[in-house]
Amino acid sequence: QVQLVESGGGLVQPGESLRLSCAASGSIFSRSVMGWYRQAPGKERELVAHITSSGRTNYADSVKGRFTISRDNAENTVYLEMDSLKPEDTAVYYCNARKFAIIGLDYDYWGQGTQVTVSS
Repeated sequence: QVQLVESGGGLVQPGESLRLSCAASGSIFSRSVMGWYRQAPGKERELVAHITSSGRTNYADSVKGRFTISRDNAENTVYLEMDSLKPEDTAVYYCNARKFAIIGLDYDYWGQGTQVTVSS
């Protein structure tokens, strides 16, 4: 059983920074694509950023230049450094671990989410 546990969310003012962490149990981490998604009230869940097992990254246009995703395979942890936060970044942030098969996914795991609120 794989567990993803997020931490680091909270309430910050516009322009401030937060660092989210996601610790993964089990043996899948190093071969997984790790991602951060977010869901704001009344909106669909959206991709924020992901990082492949080889370290390639991809970001949503709305966070490019402000957020940085990284991973530590020795610690089975993925991070999301969020700088210059804006009120529109307010959402529940979810960690995801998945591996693609030839068709579909080998697996697709989600964390429980951590709240990020940006407000003055």
